[in-house]
Amino acid sequence: MLKKIQYIFIISLALTAGCQREPDTLWPEVTKEMKPWTRWWWMGNAVDSANLRNLLQEYQKRGFGGVEIAPIYGAKGYEDQYIEHLSDEWMKRLRFTLQTADNLGMGVDLTNGTGWPFGGPQIDTAHAATKLIVGTYKLQGKQHLREKIRSSDPKQANAPLISLTAYGPDNKTLLLTDKVDSAGTLHWVADKGTWELYALFLGKTKQQVKRAAPGGAGFTLDHFSSEALDRYLQPYAEALGKEALGIRAFYNDSYEVYGADWTETLLKTFESKRGYDLRYHIRELLSQDSTEQVARIKSDYRETVAEMLLSNFTKRWTNWAHEHHGITKNQAHGSPGNLLDLYAAVDIPEAETFGSSSFPIPGLRRDSADIRNVDPDPMMLKFASSAAHVTGKNLVSSETFTWLTEHFKTSWAQCKPEVDQVFLAGINHVFYHGTTYSPKQVPWPGWLFYASVNFVPANSLWSHLDGLNSYITRVQSVLQTGNADNELLIYWPIYDIWHQSKGSLQALKVHDIDEWLHPTEFYKQALLLQEAGYSFDFVSDHLLADLQIQEGQWRGNTKALPYRALLIPKTDKMPVETVERLIQLAKGGATVIFQSLPKDVPGVHDLEKHRAKFARALDILRKMSEGQAIGSGKVLICEDLLDGLEKEKLKGETLVAAGLQFVRRNMGTGTYYYLVNLSEKAVDQYLSLNAKGKFWYIMDPLSGQSGKATTDEKGKETRVRIQLEPGQSWIVAALNEEHSKESDWFYLAKPLSSISLTGKWLLTFKEGGPTIPKARSLDHLMCWTDLQDDATTDFSGKAVYSSSFELPATSAKEYVLKLDSLFESAHIKVNGKDAGLIWSLPYELKLGNLLRPGKNTIEIEVANLMANRIRFLDRKKVKWREYNGSQFVNIDYEPFDASNWQTTPSGLTGRVRIECY
Repeated sequence: MLKKIQYIFIISLALTAGCQREPDTLWPEVTKEMKPWTRWWWMGNAVDSANLRNLLQEYQKRGFGGVEIAPIYGAKGYEDQYIEHLSDEWMKRLRFTLQTADNLGMGVDLTNGTGWPFGGPQIDTAHAATKLIVGTYKLQGKQHLREKIRSSDPKQANAPLISLTAYGPDNKTLLLTDKVDSAGTLHWVADKGTWELYALFLGKTKQQVKRAAPGGAGFTLDHFSSEALDRYLQPYAEALGKEALGIRAFYNDSYEVYGADWTETLLKTFESKRGYDLRYHIRELLSQDSTEQVARIKSDYRETVAEMLLSNFTKRWTNWAHEHHGITKNQAHGSPGNLLDLYAAVDIPEAETFGSSSFPIPGLRRDSADIRNVDPDPMMLKFASSAAHVTGKNLVSSETFTWLTEHFKTSWAQCKPEVDQVFLAGINHVFYHGTTYSPKQVPWPGWLFYASVNFVPANSLWSHLDGLNSYITRVQSVLQTGNADNELLIYWPIYDIWHQSKGSLQALKVHDIDEWLHPTEFYKQALLLQEAGYSFDFVSDHLLADLQIQEGQWRGNTKALPYRALLIPKTDKMPVETVERLIQLAKGGATVIFQSLPKDVPGVHDLEKHRAKFARALDILRKMSEGQAIGSGKVLICEDLLDGLEKEKLKGETLVAAGLQFVRRNMGTGTYYYLVNLSEKAVDQYLSLNAKGKFWYIMDPLSGQSGKATTDEKGKETRVRIQLEPGQSWIVAALNEEHSKESDWFYLAKPLSSISLTGKWLLTFKEGGPTIPKARSLDHLMCWTDLQDDATTDFSGKAVYSSSFELPATSAKEYVLKLDSLFESAHIKVNGKDAGLIWSLPYELKLGNLLRPGKNTIEIEVANLMANRIRFLDRKKVKWREYNGSQFVNIDYEPFDASNWQTTPSGLTGRVRIECY
């Protein structure tokens, strides 16, 4: 797995259209896309205008930039409020939502379906997800087959026959499909010897839409069929009409189509694409023998299905969205296609985080009982961001925080390093997973979706969500400005994945990366390059075909790209067309570095002819690698790719020596570094950066503060002082123009003094439930769950710790409030004035000029998790989670029950101190 160490984003600031800034303002002007968005589940479509308006206003107040409507199953007891999907009434509510959101400056995306995957009542059996049903027969020479040629699936006994292939002695192969009558009788007498017959029938998976909303139930569509997609989209075209309603993007969730491995036109398409009739090779297609021929046949089959998914579904759907005044946002992972090509075919590629990552940040809680047994790999997210970068798309989104922890046990502090890791992978448009529409009249905790971190007003942490949302907004304001600036392209050898003799289609799932990604040399080299300080994107065969070299500059379409070298990890199978393309790029001025030359071509058709061309192409590459001048570029063959980069004087960022990693964006007027310390050690040192700039600035995305960085010179290099505690984040800007209004950044050295707040505290419970506990006077700080009182141990909400203290006269210029243990977030007031939020590690806050010599007052409003109140409901057997179409489950997908949970610590404990600098 990717090593969890400190991270740095390098971003070069060139303002994009619609994102202008004032000359002396370092932060870009915020647009709605720069704010976090959230998936918004409409349970049962039971939505009404009053609640839609109130909820959207509340989301906007908390800093959301938009919502993604996801119609879903409904709550029991509210069936009379359900609204049929795409009905006139549903469209009325949709239009109201779009108008209200627009008035609030928010955006709206729409799931192009209900539940997942795409499907519904408009999909009849003919257009439903399709699978092969196989029948095999044996027949001796001079005999008739007595059995009927019929589907072996008793539930699909009438599945139509696609093909009947007979294999006889001496590899004799015959097609007998036309010799089978409608009753299944084979009118054919075998020649001498033993014959094997393989019958293919067009079966159906019969998969239904999962978690469908009212009006959305039905078969999953055949994703490989353009006719099926057209039929599926027809009701949407009719309901939406031709007017521009204001839907920004149509959304498609991850490909969770099970068992679909065929489509009616596959044989015809296969012959057209691959150049031979697959019916003569059915035995190899179905075989599990570990032979080269079997692997080649299956590679051709997998490539064909991938192309059909790309052209008949993804590209066709995107064209449909454009015709209906929208764009597409798509999760390609989980599909049997080429992920890079599928992501590249849509307007906003979307990745997904699933589960909880382990970070060594001191104080970051990660209870093994509350997390799934998965370890997310941010390298997987780079497939989406790479496709966007290579094709010049600005936005890359992520379904974020899916099953981050058990229900009701996620703090905003746990979210921050997880989202930092998402940003590291090139994501710049975060979608929370997610927010459930819940009417005001539904008792607490309201309607909730399973598999979700509950970003809902009923969450006791809701009023402190501004901190996380503001942080993400500031980071994304930089990451969405300008262009990605990764210096390397890494070729992804998809044909090595397809060239496997085992299995049928290969679904490239997030949960199966231990099988198709981690064992590969491609992945190992990517990790090594990352650890050596390089930034990179992945590229496919098809994407390479669209790239150009003009005057030594990589270009995609008309856009300049930042790449300085193309790396080819050890690759077994590579199409001759790709090898020839690499030669063309090298001739045009590209630097291409092979770990070793590819060994062979994939597939079956004209194999020897392709091998001959392949050999000639490899010979050219060898000559170029030996220094023969063929064009203006270079070809290197280096077992160690890092050696090749060193020979070309392509240096990685030396920041990695301090335990830092980076991502880079080019912005024209300078370079911005986004730094995150995800390690267990503090960093305070001068670091060299590859970017050049006359003026260096620090921007804190947590507080929004900024200032001039302290630098020094070492040789010809400018070094910048970087000071980050574990869990902290900065943005460092290297600019060509001075921002004269910026003051010097205040670095924290050894404190002049430290004041411990050891006096008495008043604990007042503010809002929450199930009841509001009485106020308490405390001789020392303690969690309210330690008060040995059922009212406090069951309580979820907010409580205020108030105290006063004396501040001696001091020459300090800055004061920092530090909390030892916080469960879970805090809103601070000093002398009655708002000081800000503490919600992420380390638990500290600069107080600026809010303090005064003499007596000061402090109020620490603490919000805890929902867990204790949920436990109370389950112990009282309150029915709060009854739904039609889905059971509310825990993180292990078992029936949810919190009655046996331990009390979750809540409040403030340990030391509270103010350090003077």
